[in-house]
Amino acid sequence: MIKLTTAMIVLVMLSSCQVFAQDPTPQASPAPAQTPRKATITQRQIRQQARIRQGVRSGALTPAETRRLEAEQRKIAREKRAAKADGVITPAERAKIRHDQNKASRDIYRKKHNVRTQ
Repeated sequence: MIKLTTAMIVLVMLSSCQVFAQDPTPQASPAPAQTPRKATITQRQIRQQARIRQGVRSGALTPAETRRLEAEQRKIAREKRAAKADGVITPAERAKIRHDQNKASRDIYRKKHNVRTQ
């Protein structure tokens, strides 16, 4: 009987120690809904613009190709501004922008590597 009582007391003491060992500071509430990886879309736009500029400098892009590619970049920028208008880019909006950026990237590559030169 004494062993059982001693075991119970030890168990109660250990469980109370665990309660006191927890962090007493309240957990901060989660941050408000923000657009994660927002720099990724912007950085990709910057890189694609640089690829277009490089194609113009090297003569790989004709003026007509350059106008078309820059118009495509402006369309993506407008789409991004519209998506950010409510403060958060939803996953569906991000997917659409990413899809358009993928297409623009392919277009840049194709225009820079075709037989037409300036």
